[in-house]
Amino acid sequence: MKSLIISLKIILCFTVITGIVYPLIITVVAQAAFSGKANGSLVLIDNKVIGSCLIGQNFDTAIYFSSRPSAISYNPLPSGGSNYGLTNSKLKEQVSIRKEKFITYNNLDDKTEVPSEMLFASASGLDPQISQNAALLQVERIVKARSLDYNQKLQLNQLIYNQTEAPQFLCLGEERVNVLLLNLELDKMTRNISKNK
Repeated sequence: MKSLIISLKIILCFTVITGIVYPLIITVVAQAAFSGKANGSLVLIDNKVIGSCLIGQNFDTAIYFSSRPSAISYNPLPSGGSNYGLTNSKLKEQVSIRKEKFITYNNLDDKTEVPSEMLFASASGLDPQISQNAALLQVERIVKARSLDYNQKLQLNQLIYNQTEAPQFLCLGEERVNVLLLNLELDKMTRNISKNK
């Protein structure tokens, strides 16, 4: 009986420490030191949430840069990939369709090498970044859709370079561009162009 009482006291003690005290401390520290990240890295415009830096969105209009494909239609609730293996015929068919769509949508040459992230959905289905090359391949379409001139096209290219993030900790992953943030900067750029006309 004595052992049972000691065991119950230990369980109660660790329940309070790990179930109440520890989460409370972590929450307070996170809110104090990393409030934006702790709350989901939300992007606000005029106090309205338009997205998160961490979750990909569908941009299906020609005036914006396209995100990478999503196996879950960019819905964050059932986050996940298709789980098709590389030898799966459905995956091969999806890749072929995505490649043709990307080339046609962006008016590219049939022999253009399409970056892999524009052909394959990410494991989460929600990755918000694409490679710098994938963004650059979309420039001509956006220039045409927004009626930009040559100098504005150069500004757009520079915008992509400015928005390119280095690999995490300078060694994990590759250079990448956050599509939501890039599209927001694109809107700012075109608003400034309109003001200066």
